[in-house]
Amino acid sequence: MSHLIIAPVILPAVIGPLIILWMRNDLMLQRVFSIAGTALLAGVAIYLNALAMGGDVHVYRLGNWAAPFGIVLMLDRLSALMLLLTAVLALAVQLYAVGSGWDRKGRHFHALWQFQLMGICGAFLTGDAFNLFVFFEVLLIASYGLMIHGGGGMRLRAGVQYIAYNLAGSTLFLAALGVLYSVTGTLNMADMALRVAAMPAEDTALLRTGAVLLMLVFAVKAALVPLHFWLPSTYANAPGPVAALFAIMTKVGVYGIIRFFTLVFPQDAVIEGVVADLLLPAALFTLAIGQIGILGTRHLGRLAAFAAIGSIGTLMIAVAQFNPQGTAAAVYYMIHSTLAAGALFLIMDMIGARRGDLWLRLEQVMPGNGLVAALYFIAAIAVAGMPPLSGFIGKLLVMQATRPAPGMVWIWATILITSLIAIYALARAGSIVFWKSYELGPAPVPAPPAATGPKLEPDEPIQDLGDAPANWLAVASVLLLLSGIVALTALAGPALRLAEATAAQLHNPDAYVSSVLEAQEGTK
Repeated sequence: MSHLIIAPVILPAVIGPLIILWMRNDLMLQRVFSIAGTALLAGVAIYLNALAMGGDVHVYRLGNWAAPFGIVLMLDRLSALMLLLTAVLALAVQLYAVGSGWDRKGRHFHALWQFQLMGICGAFLTGDAFNLFVFFEVLLIASYGLMIHGGGGMRLRAGVQYIAYNLAGSTLFLAALGVLYSVTGTLNMADMALRVAAMPAEDTALLRTGAVLLMLVFAVKAALVPLHFWLPSTYANAPGPVAALFAIMTKVGVYGIIRFFTLVFPQDAVIEGVVADLLLPAALFTLAIGQIGILGTRHLGRLAAFAAIGSIGTLMIAVAQFNPQGTAAAVYYMIHSTLAAGALFLIMDMIGARRGDLWLRLEQVMPGNGLVAALYFIAAIAVAGMPPLSGFIGKLLVMQATRPAPGMVWIWATILITSLIAIYALARAGSIVFWKSYELGPAPVPAPPAATGPKLEPDEPIQDLGDAPANWLAVASVLLLLSGIVALTALAGPALRLAEATAAQLHNPDAYVSSVLEAQEGTK
């Protein structure tokens, strides 16, 4: 049992309180410790991926208590991969927050950032359904603070809406767990899988109700239509770095669907059929509404938000196949869509900082127009799924996985038509911002901004750091995410083999169940 399995939860759980209690008045120290902690998290995630590559499922028993009575953390290929994706995205976006000065615009940014990472990493590692709910609440509470970071009426209004939707989702989550516990008598996912497999088919009516409720909970988190209403205004009004980190939060909902419906419910063809019948149409509508939203919006923040919704639709089309080929395509596309969405949100924030707002209208040429245009061009190709980047490969994998599906014609038509809509919408937005603006000439140099953020209390002065770090750090962080997309394209063969191995492990849950419930000698 490697103690490093719990490190992705412990590291941010320790660094967050230290920032609040020890460094609350020293922003430079907060930046150093928080970035160092996230970088260390990335290093641990790399080690855990190497550990999971052997194909074994590793168990960490908290307090050395035997399952299913004790709490367990589980490390397999999927959880290790999601940890690494979270750490890479978080590190790049955190560097952007420092480089752009966003972390100066309110209190406790870096502490909330660490608590957010704690919740996300815990959700990917836990082997207990109730503790999945607990980690969901940890990441959501931290996200509430990050959402309204920097203040403002529109941001506060969107934050209240975001809180209301997620409180409703949390209530539904508890109801789903209550139903499942009443049927199975356990919340340990491996133990629940055994009990569900042994349940007679005529006694599964209440179990199906719990499974559908659970799917609805994860659909809220993943922003599937018709439960997507919270996402556009939330992501459009959130600070740029926060919206970029939120790109991984929707994937927590996708992860929950993959985990539960390959581990707990795969033996029940009735449950799988009910969920698939609901999930595939929702995925198709999510894709269509997301891509049409890109075309219809006149706000660059909402454009990036609708692009994120469209990517979730494509991803869930693959997940809804509930077979190894579909899951492998989903794993590959999930990596791509997370990096692409994060990069697009950061680029939109760069545009807003240079133009003064994010409304899509003709204005004079902004400073750094050529560099930002090049970054936007690459990100738009990735988001739209055009060759040669990994979005094109991912969509081909999704289409190939849906070839045996009964509604293959409708699925392919939806993917292809919405891709054309996205290409046109992103090209139109880019031409307005970067090309047609030359007709109006260069913009005047803006005056230095006034002191940002809320006024500090007299007894708690924060150190004056002068100007924010050079803008090169913000550009470098965007390039880091885009280079991840390029690497995913260049190494598509090894990445696809990793995705296929991950899918094969997920669709053969016996190793997961036996790792948790067997070989427990020496436990309490």
